[in-house]
Amino acid sequence: MNTDVVGRALSRVESRLKVTGEAEYTADVRLPRLVHAFMALSTIARGRIARIDVRAAEAVGGVIAVYTHETMPRVAQPVHRPYFKRYVPIQTPEIHHAGEPIALVVARTLEQAQRAAELIEVEYDAAGEPQSDLSAGEVSSPPTGPDGPNTHERGDVPAGMAQADVRVKAEYTIPMQHHNPIEPHATTAVWEGSKVLVYESTQGVDNTRHVVSEAMGVPLADVRVISRFLGGGFGSKGPVWPHTILTCAAARALGRPVKLVLSRAQMYSCNGHRAQTRQTIEIGARRDGRITALDHAIVQQVTREDIAAFNSSEPIRMLYDIPNLSNKQRVVRLDMPTQSFIRSPEACTSHVLETALDELAHAMAMDPVELRKRNWSSRNMESGEEWGSNHLRECYDRAASVFGWSRRNPRPGSMHEGDELVGWGMATSSHTAGGRPGAGARMTLGTDGRALIQVGTQDNGTGTYTIMTQIAGEVLGVPVSDVTFELGDSAFPLSYTSGASTTAPGVGSAVNRVCTTARKAVIDLAVAQPASPLRGVPAERVDTADGHLFDTADPRTRVSYRSVAGHAGKPLTFQVEPTDTPLGYSVGAVFVEVRVNPLLGRIRVTRVAGCYDPGTVLNRKTARSQVLGGVIWGIGFTLFEHTLVDPATARIVNPNLSGYLLPVNADVPDIQVQFIDKPDPASDALGARGFGETPMTGVTAAIANAVFHATGKRLRDLPLTQDKLL
Repeated sequence: MNTDVVGRALSRVESRLKVTGEAEYTADVRLPRLVHAFMALSTIARGRIARIDVRAAEAVGGVIAVYTHETMPRVAQPVHRPYFKRYVPIQTPEIHHAGEPIALVVARTLEQAQRAAELIEVEYDAAGEPQSDLSAGEVSSPPTGPDGPNTHERGDVPAGMAQADVRVKAEYTIPMQHHNPIEPHATTAVWEGSKVLVYESTQGVDNTRHVVSEAMGVPLADVRVISRFLGGGFGSKGPVWPHTILTCAAARALGRPVKLVLSRAQMYSCNGHRAQTRQTIEIGARRDGRITALDHAIVQQVTREDIAAFNSSEPIRMLYDIPNLSNKQRVVRLDMPTQSFIRSPEACTSHVLETALDELAHAMAMDPVELRKRNWSSRNMESGEEWGSNHLRECYDRAASVFGWSRRNPRPGSMHEGDELVGWGMATSSHTAGGRPGAGARMTLGTDGRALIQVGTQDNGTGTYTIMTQIAGEVLGVPVSDVTFELGDSAFPLSYTSGASTTAPGVGSAVNRVCTTARKAVIDLAVAQPASPLRGVPAERVDTADGHLFDTADPRTRVSYRSVAGHAGKPLTFQVEPTDTPLGYSVGAVFVEVRVNPLLGRIRVTRVAGCYDPGTVLNRKTARSQVLGGVIWGIGFTLFEHTLVDPATARIVNPNLSGYLLPVNADVPDIQVQFIDKPDPASDALGARGFGETPMTGVTAAIANAVFHATGKRLRDLPLTQDKLL
């Protein structure tokens, strides 16, 4: 096999298609007789529709149909888990939140559909004043936890606190936040008889297939879902949302293809968000830095109909060697849109844990890095099982060295440059990876010696096309130019959703397994074919590299894949079935410098250094890109992002990119990235773990800790805005 393909900083194999505009995203799909749909949304948060008048909308030129709860084709309630609502809208007059779909207009052009939707007149019977305030609602247990039980207890927390020499206790709040992928959600549905083809911007083609099958009442085999390219998802495109079902229903009723693309504003109420949280944490430790107990509780918003909560607590439960621990997850039911996963669902609890550890280190006059080292664990502290590998302590040392941490004066407010205060902060980055169903894969070796590999997975924009091509080239021992990797089609072998950092380990394992099977079969052919130079050579003595098979005892004795496949006389096909991927834990250490103007309260992140342990680095360029994106997201999470809600109406008041602030180029500093790059023996994906969600964690706390170091003021309410600092 090749030994220099995996790890190489290979540019994306689909990059030319993207930069030339040839890559077809869901909203780009063009079909004969295609018509456009647009949704009208509710303006109240709680109640029911008393009257809806669509006559003006129907009179708009080009309008084909206007569906309301009175006329919308009936669909079944999906029960497949990726559909998280307990209802499908536009089926009854009930309203559950502001911005809920109440009508669907279909017209010949998008502009006609949008104009008609504006003309729909609605009268409501409001059901009292809506509740949108997390602090005012009743706290209860969610029906299911974000990832496991709602409560985790180990040891004896009161006894552990009694053993502590130092204790810190605080409350932190994080506001509602939204995904904002550059590509809006889109669906195009095409029916042929009882079969439906759905072009969907989704992180899970198989999820979509199941939900559409249930909602439309058709066999699973009659649903096909395609999603070749995705312009970002960040979790918002993991579940299946009502607009997909409604588009399929309208297309079947009209007997022609229907396309629906959400507007930017609609994406703030129709496809999930990061729920607002309020968290309390108390940590006790001995003078030597060993933590004796931790007590943590998180309360987060859900709707009155939600069936799950998504800000999960793995960092609290798993990361550090804490013998006595309590973690409780609770919810408050509000008249708000459904929340969902958003990139790094463990980021909220990670922020609180890593900031509280900084408070503890300050109270003990201990270096924050040393405190974390003294509580490092090689085990998953929730299950007690050893991780496949964990090089977090090496990450601390390397990132601290690159950053120059040894020069830090620990006294808050002691460092400055010119008129600005300078602060240095750090935190641990950590996120679970895998631990979900894996993937199957199919490989076809053509008579020209080229390999075609197909998996029903997705590329969220993270580089899946590229790293899977590299794994195949490495395992087969062929140039990557001889490999074509296809994805985004539910007709391909089954794969899990592209989320929870599962794609690299799950799909990577499948590609490794199918290519290993194919490689062995081709070697067996090569040593058996009469005309082969390797005929009679023991199979175990044959290796592969650069598109050839060769005798390791005499490397000059070789034959090409093309020759062996050509003599076979027909394409050779191999397939492997899905296997579960083990739960991994990708970790790192991130160090941040901020500068604060004490007169204006303006905070600037001016330098970031991080070192990470994702197992084997499959592609240094795409892995580094994930770190850059995670750091930038962390800057936005900490300093800018905040979805604002009108308390009187429970309506989102900044559903756009002018009011919802995100970092721009001027906000992004120099970011130095290093990797440990040691394979995790528990991973069947050449030692790689999932990594995409890890780099954002830690950044938020490192910034907050740096602001405290610069100013001496501890801010526990995100985002860290100027008004809170002054």
